[in-house]
Amino acid sequence: MAQNDKPRGYEFDLDGKVAMVTGAAGGIGLAVAQTLARYGADVALCDIQAEAVERAAEDIASTWGGRALSSRLDVTDTASINACVSEVNEAYGRIDILVNSAGINIPQIAEEVTEEAWDKVLDINLKGSFFCCQAVGRIMIAQQGGKIINISSQAGSVGLIRRSAYCSSKGAMDQMTRVLAVEWAKHNINVNSLAPTFLLTPLTQAMFEEPEFKAYVDENILFSRMATTDDLVGAAVFLASRASDMVTGTVLYVDGGWTAH
Repeated sequence: MAQNDKPRGYEFDLDGKVAMVTGAAGGIGLAVAQTLARYGADVALCDIQAEAVERAAEDIASTWGGRALSSRLDVTDTASINACVSEVNEAYGRIDILVNSAGINIPQIAEEVTEEAWDKVLDINLKGSFFCCQAVGRIMIAQQGGKIINISSQAGSVGLIRRSAYCSSKGAMDQMTRVLAVEWAKHNINVNSLAPTFLLTPLTQAMFEEPEFKAYVDENILFSRMATTDDLVGAAVFLASRASDMVTGTVLYVDGGWTAH
């Protein structure tokens, strides 16, 4: 197809692609899965909340008419990761896009962080994401192509109070992203981090009901408004599509300018 013959939106068309999304029962993961499906991808929604993710997959299939499956996934268990990835690969025959969205934060001031909380945050946010990358990466290496999107955070680059474990996990995730990008470029695999600011979702609603915290967020987002998943999903489509074929090893901030100042 000649350059001028390509239809409008060609660069972002995901028809024929298979996307696996972790943490897809709600929040960022669900919003990204819905949007990738809307752009034509067949999706696999993976989450430890089996019933919720099954309902979400059914809703996506009925809304956009594509294929959507659900699979229970515990990212703290490598056996569960390998089983889930195998299930998705067997169902679709390939995995073109991986979105690592499973994550957790346990707010604690530094002097009160418990070993249990630290391990839980790092196991889910970092270790789980790495081993999902590894399992899917093996498939993408065999395919000689793929797109990996690690849902990071502005917290990987700036210090945030009561989030020493969370910030550590996201900073490490960004460095993991760079290493995988370097190692897997020869296999035509793009690996990038997508780093949002605080997003208003049903899961985070309670945080923004604290006047002091909401004022803190408002002061640091240059657009002086709350961010939502609608502000994030377009960047996810970009990183999942051929539009980003020359983008790898980067951290794409969707933070309303927080890290700029």
